[in-house]
Amino acid sequence: MFLHWELTETMAINQEVEMTDEEIDDFLGRHETGVLSLAQTDEPYAIPVSYGYHEAEREFYMRLVSTPESEKREFLDSSPAARLVIYNEQDPIYRSVVASGTLVDIPPSELTADQIAQYGRAKRPLFEIWAQSKDELDIELYRLDPDSLEGRRTEVDREE
Repeated sequence: MFLHWELTETMAINQEVEMTDEEIDDFLGRHETGVLSLAQTDEPYAIPVSYGYHEAEREFYMRLVSTPESEKREFLDSSPAARLVIYNEQDPIYRSVVASGTLVDIPPSELTADQIAQYGRAKRPLFEIWAQSKDELDIELYRLDPDSLEGRRTEVDREE
């Protein structure tokens, strides 16, 4: 299914350009949340996440919380294709970055000091939102090393 977005007379895109690598790194370093989409076969799953971004390696680090029987756990266990979307709008500029690749589970015993620092930059999951107690939750650390990392900057004139 494809969504079609029609621009009305009151909103026009004045300019849309690809972001440079430096602009992408700066944008990702200033933000900390996005939407992680996972796919297995033809079924998608998307969740809001916090991330830490390692600019030199261009990798993302996330703490993901699930319960053993959850849909999220089912997707994470399937080694799904992953896409992380980070976006922001500050009138009149809209920016978005899409990172596509594979999500890799990193056992705590294999963490390097540098990876621990990156996880430290990701906000901690909010345990209060879960009906289960903290000891009933699976808290796992993941890295997304993107095969592609693309950004766009769009200027929108809402008055035109």
